Amino acid sequence: MMEILEDLDVLMRPHLDLPTLRMGGIALGAPADGVPRHRIVEAQASVVARYRGGDDIDSEYHDADGRPLTLDEVIDHTVRSDGFLYCAGELTYKVRAGLVVGFAIYGPRLSHFAHVTSYEELLAAFGTPDLVREESAYGDLMGYDLYYWGARKHVKWDASGNRVSLINVGDFKGNAGP
Repeated sequence: MMEILEDLDVLMRPHLDLPTLRMGGIALGAPADGVPRHRIVEAQASVVARYRGGDDIDSEYHDADGRPLTLDEVIDHTVRSDGFLYCAGELTYKVRAGLVVGFAIYGPRLSHFAHVTSYEELLAAFGTPDLVREESAYGDLMGYDLYYWGARKHVKWDASGNRVSLINVGDFKGNAGP
């Protein structure tokens, strides 16, 4: 098994053998209840009808009847069904049918790729993507979403910060092609 947090350069490969990848010791395809609870800072699941949270706000979860839910209740539901487990250190596990089906890395960990300071350098480092989607707002270029179907990978380029801002692998929309 390859631990991607120990070798982030693996994420630049044009093809990834997903069953051999681990993030934080958790393999793709592993039961989601194996994600250590002490690492989980937020969760998203279908049981949550209303959520309130943010950088300086404690997370609040409510079900469809307005009943407050604890983080543990949301985690319990997520690891048995579908959703996302957001962990400290800007790592996210995507869960489907109780199994980890995707990893996402964002935030300071991506400073590993700080040497990539232009879109052209991004293409040189990661290779030619199978699909590029340009993001713009009010006529300004915001960035690019690059999809590498052979690796089932998505790389997000922040044009204003000239940096990689997200990498996800596995079963995320767009990662396997159209």
